[in-house]
Amino acid sequence: MKTTAALIATLACGSTTAFAPSNTFSRQSNTALNLKVGETAPDFSLVDQNDKTFTRSKNKKPLVVYFYPADATPGCTAQAKAFQEEIQTIRKQYKADVVGISGQGAESKQKFATELGLDFSILADEGDAVRKEFGVPKAAFGFLPGRVTYVLDKAGVCTSVYDNLTDAASHIEAAKDALDAMVPAKKAGGFSLPF
Repeated sequence: MKTTAALIATLACGSTTAFAPSNTFSRQSNTALNLKVGETAPDFSLVDQNDKTFTRSKNKKPLVVYFYPADATPGCTAQAKAFQEEIQTIRKQYKADVVGISGQGAESKQKFATELGLDFSILADEGDAVRKEFGVPKAAFGFLPGRVTYVLDKAGVCTSVYDNLTDAASHIEAAKDALDAMVPAKKAGGFSLPF
């Protein structure tokens, strides 16, 4: 059964589009997912690839939480690389951080992070308890864990949800758009006439 699930995950995380849910990118509470925009994300503590525990409630800055199906699959690798390419911008420009979450153990996370040179935490959610708390939907008729990205503000309140299984790299742009929306507008300098 695990071999069959792994084979299906490998195929779906690549370029298969037949089982993809429609794109869901929302700043409003109209998503079919359990965690909705405006709700506080569940608290969780998970171990990352460096054996360090990350606790959501101890994080005091905006946070991108992306759930992905499995380590080292084509789509998940593309997604992790896309976040890695933008991690410094996310940290400097938005004062935010990123965590990736999937159901494999810490050893798998360590190998995956080392192979890709990841500079952000990928967390081991063995048993998928956190995935279930967030209400991440299954994909491919329930055979695969879904790929969903949540953006949380400093208080842990969800500001956006993006759900797209097949276009893994698109999650980074959706996350940056949501982070852009959280940045306060800069005040215009001086007095200006309305005409």
